[in-house]
Amino acid sequence: MAGELWVGVLVGIIGGLLGLIMNHFLPMFLKLGHNVPKGSFGWPLLGETLGFLKPHPSNTLGAFLQDHCSRYGNVFKSHLFLSPTVVSCDQELNYFILQNEGKLFQCSYPKPIHGILGNVSMLVAVGDTHKRLRNVAISLVSITKSKPEFLNDIERTAIQVLSSWKDKQQVVFCEEARKFSFNVIVKQVLGLTSEEPETREILEDFLTFMRGLVSIPLYIPGTPYARAVQARSRISSRVKAIIEERRSRNSRSVRNDFLEILLSVDTLSEDEKVSFVLDSLLGGYETTSLLMAMVVHLLGQSPTALEQLKLEHEQIRSLKEKDECLNWEDYKTMEFTQNVISEALRYGNIVKFVHRKALKDVKFRDYLIPSGWKVLPVFTAVHLDSSVHANALQFHPWRWETQDQTSKRFTPFGGGSRYCPGSELAKIEVAFFLHHLVQNFRWTAEDVDQPMAYPYVEFGKGLLLNLDHCST
Repeated sequence: MAGELWVGVLVGIIGGLLGLIMNHFLPMFLKLGHNVPKGSFGWPLLGETLGFLKPHPSNTLGAFLQDHCSRYGNVFKSHLFLSPTVVSCDQELNYFILQNEGKLFQCSYPKPIHGILGNVSMLVAVGDTHKRLRNVAISLVSITKSKPEFLNDIERTAIQVLSSWKDKQQVVFCEEARKFSFNVIVKQVLGLTSEEPETREILEDFLTFMRGLVSIPLYIPGTPYARAVQARSRISSRVKAIIEERRSRNSRSVRNDFLEILLSVDTLSEDEKVSFVLDSLLGGYETTSLLMAMVVHLLGQSPTALEQLKLEHEQIRSLKEKDECLNWEDYKTMEFTQNVISEALRYGNIVKFVHRKALKDVKFRDYLIPSGWKVLPVFTAVHLDSSVHANALQFHPWRWETQDQTSKRFTPFGGGSRYCPGSELAKIEVAFFLHHLVQNFRWTAEDVDQPMAYPYVEFGKGLLLNLDHCST
């Protein structure tokens, strides 16, 4: 009996390996001569994934893309993440892919990502499920973004973080930015303050969850991936407990947060509501804090931009009473601030690419994208293309005084039906934080700490800043 079991296991392993090998080599022959883009599949099984993921400064394409684009053109085939893939560094094809979500292409992240995020996460869901989740997200953002309570929470949190710098000569800015963004989003989503023990417990699990997203996907006890899956389960349990506690109150004390509105939405299941909360925490934490760090890093290298930004915020403050809170109208007048944020998004490339899959054979120009192949539209390539953006390799916020920030040449938050619904909230948080930062501090980086793409973007040393307190 034991011998038969081992034979079964061996057959299963061999069958799995054969499947992977066929998945690598078969696509080379099935569409031969059908105008599939030129390129290389690289090594068996691994393909070219390791080269594609090789770290490089986020304001560059990296050696892999530069080499492949020079050899094969801006659209080429490869074998990435165990799948035959068409990589697009072409502005028009990228836009075509984003605008045909659900018709010709579909979101398709690697399976291990589903294991951490969950199958009903808005980040990986497709079809009607994604549509329902997205509609709720858009509704929540439109209700929330201009509410005084939300704006006051952002400003109050920014002042708290910056006040803690009063006696400091140095800060690790990425840590400070994450502290700010997490406290804002956990208050907005769950109504929890930074002082509550529950907030600290959620943050601890959330950090474990985040580390698992960028780990080797091995579900073996003790691995970052396994710990992340377990952390997600614990966060989900806490969110469910908060939901039950809210319902048990029978609306005796209504809170102004996402969860209170979610409880009245009858188009989502209980699991979808919990997953929606986790998606909101993820989007509001990592993307916002990284954007803040990118802006501060780039402003530190551009004294002219920093001075103009300071003048804009001093002008806004001069029209308000002492200690009067910022409001939606103030935010809408922060024109140069918006230009700085847009340029940081373009030049810093917080999101390098997205994963899609062709639902059928797709013809674009002279190319054929075979059905079932993965497709990677690379936003970085368009953002750093000097034929699309003049002097593309320079940080120049003034370009947005005449350049459209919503054009297909600029896709930092994706596009089409998967455009990030929380993008405006992220910009508001960064703008309000900058309002108080630039009026109270000057800074220089302690070391050369370039943001690196792994492909996720990270400051290796956390962006250590030397602070200079401005006299008031």
